[in-house]
Amino acid sequence: MTALVIDNLSHGFGARQVLSDVDLSVDPGSLTVLLGLNGAGKTTLVSLVTGLYNARQGDIRIFGHSIRRDRLPALASLGVVFQMPTLDLDLTVDQNMAYHGSLHGLSRKEAQERAAEELERLGVGDRRYEKVRSLSGGLRRRVEIARALLHHPKILIVDEATAGLDVAGRQLLLTHVRSLCREGLSVLWATHTLEEVEPDDPLVMLHEGNVRWRGKARDLAADGDLEAAFLRLTGRSS
Repeated sequence: MTALVIDNLSHGFGARQVLSDVDLSVDPGSLTVLLGLNGAGKTTLVSLVTGLYNARQGDIRIFGHSIRRDRLPALASLGVVFQMPTLDLDLTVDQNMAYHGSLHGLSRKEAQERAAEELERLGVGDRRYEKVRSLSGGLRRRVEIARALLHHPKILIVDEATAGLDVAGRQLLLTHVRSLCREGLSVLWATHTLEEVEPDDPLVMLHEGNVRWRGKARDLAADGDLEAAFLRLTGRSS
């Protein structure tokens, strides 16, 4: 079963249309890149997939469950890392993880065990009892990824998770998430950064609320120049 299907999705705010007839899908165990400039509509699409907004038109299905008609089973399969940080800065890492676990019905013991495992995998296990406020931006992002995986979701939605990180921090997060895909996790990775795209990635290019291209990243540019193809499709080439 396809992990995520977005069908004929449109949305706006007042008279401003933000998304128009967007179609895309994410296969099980794949990292699908949603690529677009700032303002392309990526965050609005993530907000619709995660149930923060109700779409004006179209359907979103997560492992066959429609957000519109079957919201709770659909969202139960979902882990999310939003563009804006959502950790409580005045709680410890462990307290943030425990609170998230309680929202997903995990016992305290189960949440602690899973938190220890995920934080260790991301190299922040030794910061577990520190307040989030004391962590760097890169470490906070690692904690957010760990928190999103705490309840063992089937699909992870990531919106500009590497914004503001240095090259090493960005590479660490991407390497970890790609390793999870090899273990079966499905990922929709929203970004404006071409360096985060690999040739074999399924790629959906969003521009001004419209899908301009979809397919394997390597097929976008016959000459291998992904940046030139991206600039051409977004009208930024000279």
